[in-house]
Amino acid sequence: MNRIGKMFKLGALTAAAALYLVSTTDVAAQNARHCAPREAVIDRLADGYGETRQSVGLGSNNAVVEIFASPETGSWTITVTMPGGLTCLIASGQSFETIEDVLPVKGEDA
Repeated sequence: MNRIGKMFKLGALTAAAALYLVSTTDVAAQNARHCAPREAVIDRLADGYGETRQSVGLGSNNAVVEIFASPETGSWTITVTMPGGLTCLIASGQSFETIEDVLPVKGEDA
């Protein structure tokens, strides 16, 4: 995947996560069972689901937005880690796949 495609994909995922966060209560106020120290969350995603980090970006208020996924099973998880180190699960699902979309060339119809 070229650099522009990666940036576009990461930007779209970060925007989606940010919109979700804006439409819900503060991440720190999320139900405690959906948040834990980052290391514990990453270990659980790796050991329980075989997921590894696929992309990362910086969201509002210096929150780190990460996408974890398993290429073997297709499971995926979006997390947000606040500056204090608390990581919250934002969304998860199945059928993850990496795509390599590219932006259309300026001046050409999409």
